[in-house]
Amino acid sequence: MLKKIGKFLLVLVVLGISMGLILYPFVSNYLFENRADGIIDTVEKTADDADEEQYKEEIEAANKYFFYIRPRRFGKSLTLSMLQNYYDVNKKDKFEQLFGDLYIGKNPTPERNSYLVLNLNFSVVAAGIDDYKDGLDATCNMAYNFFCDVYQQYLPKDIKEEMNKQEGCIDQLQYICQECDKVGQQIYLFIDEYDHFTNKILAEPQYMTNYRKQTHGEGYLRLFFDAVKAATSTSLKRVFVTGVSPVTMDDLTSGFNIGTNYSLSAEFNEMTGFTEEEVREMLTYYSSVCPFRHSVDELIQVMKPWYDNYCFAINRYGQVTMYNSVMVLYFIDQYIHNNCDIPRDMIEDNIRVDYNKLRMLIRHDKEFAHDASIIQHLVTDGFVTGNLKRGFPAESINDPDNFVSLLFYFGMLTIDGTYRGKTKFVIPNEVVREQIYAYLLSTYKENELAYDTYQKSDLESGFAYDGDYKSYFGFIADAIKRFSSQRDRQKGESYVHGFTLAMTCQNMFYRPISELDNQAGYADIFLRPLLENYPDMEHSYIVELKYCKADATDEQVAKLREAAIAQVNRYADSDVVKTEVKTTRLHKIVVIFRSVDMVVCEEIE
Repeated sequence: MLKKIGKFLLVLVVLGISMGLILYPFVSNYLFENRADGIIDTVEKTADDADEEQYKEEIEAANKYFFYIRPRRFGKSLTLSMLQNYYDVNKKDKFEQLFGDLYIGKNPTPERNSYLVLNLNFSVVAAGIDDYKDGLDATCNMAYNFFCDVYQQYLPKDIKEEMNKQEGCIDQLQYICQECDKVGQQIYLFIDEYDHFTNKILAEPQYMTNYRKQTHGEGYLRLFFDAVKAATSTSLKRVFVTGVSPVTMDDLTSGFNIGTNYSLSAEFNEMTGFTEEEVREMLTYYSSVCPFRHSVDELIQVMKPWYDNYCFAINRYGQVTMYNSVMVLYFIDQYIHNNCDIPRDMIEDNIRVDYNKLRMLIRHDKEFAHDASIIQHLVTDGFVTGNLKRGFPAESINDPDNFVSLLFYFGMLTIDGTYRGKTKFVIPNEVVREQIYAYLLSTYKENELAYDTYQKSDLESGFAYDGDYKSYFGFIADAIKRFSSQRDRQKGESYVHGFTLAMTCQNMFYRPISELDNQAGYADIFLRPLLENYPDMEHSYIVELKYCKADATDEQVAKLREAAIAQVNRYADSDVVKTEVKTTRLHKIVVIFRSVDMVVCEEIE
């Protein structure tokens, strides 16, 4: 049942966001009425050949206490909202209006509209870890009072007044559940962003002691989840918990052994986010009611490298990838309200704010030895491997496998099959790549990286419109030399390659495509011109980057140059390069560093 509802919720997520997306009111009606049957029928067809009703019953029994982790801005909160509408007893008279024409409306489960819904959103807890008890008490009390108000016709008289006499959110929750049990009412508890304070813990190590006090032993957060577990023996019959990080889950819920974490389960891989088929269907309809200036295929070609390629279950790898739903809707919103032009900024501002959490991830990564840096390996090799963990305590976050898993749960990595018996992870798309490379620059220096951003922007413009590659790469080479520490210099080739990629990735006129993307090697960078945004730009580039140590002879540099020439010519003839240069002039550039000094920067005819 949850599987079907999950896919149905995907439809409603689109509906909910699209309401503010389009000026045409009937667009939302289409999404609501026309997408659902096909989507849910597809899920039904892929299910096991078990009896349908038995399958529903088994799922319903197995998922009473449901844990679900996804990256931020992936539709989790809206999913909870739709589940609440489906199960809320107060929405029974609106069931036909909300769900009547959908699969789930025509095939309702026995438990629909049969619960009193208690919704706790931990993201609004106004407190740090030092005073978390007070903040949690205040947030929960507000939710409890709302619960008593909206369900007063089902509850004992004076429950609200008596509940408020109880001290703290734990005692109040226990009281509500006991009173509901007396009158035969069942509660469905939803907890959104239960882990919202984890980022602060990870970012500020001094909070770790207080964090342990809250999440271990008699800690208040631990006791709260213990109370949730105890309440399942009374009126609390279902629990659905969402978050971003598995760190807190492992610390808080080790005693909550009645719950199941479905974050990595193949059957729920597509519960949030969009498949490409769904994106195409959405675009197809929008194009029928709005004056699109591009075909659906053209828009998919633009969107796919930026928003696609998420896989959350190893058993689903190679079968389907997921688009970030919020980013897709951002793109469509920008496109429609910008005279159907491709948005110049492919990243929503809120996404950039969310990705600021990467700063604290890098802080943890820098605690590794320089030759064991996960992020450095990711940039150097194009992928990293590890054993994907369902959860781990905060104190062991610096374990390499745990750190890789954390990057995965935060949406910085995605599953890309297996390699030598381990799960293989890659950067999912250009949205994430841009953020990783931006912050990667901050790991390559002892002091804050500072350069003339106006000069950088001016050089990028000359690079794109005038073909002035020497000034552009000279600027990068100067930055490498000025900002490299002794530790960075010891990294040698990986440092130079990583820094160059990070800098070119910040060039607004291009989308860098390196050999990382097919793991065929490292050095080459194809700077794909973003002609959809800048149709008048004139130049594109393919770069072969070579490195040698400080003691390399001129003869050795000359050999590297000859090898680079052969490679850049070969890669320039590749299909992807020939296809993407379009109206621009392609420059084949060879760059060679001897340590942190650029000794060759030339165009090959």
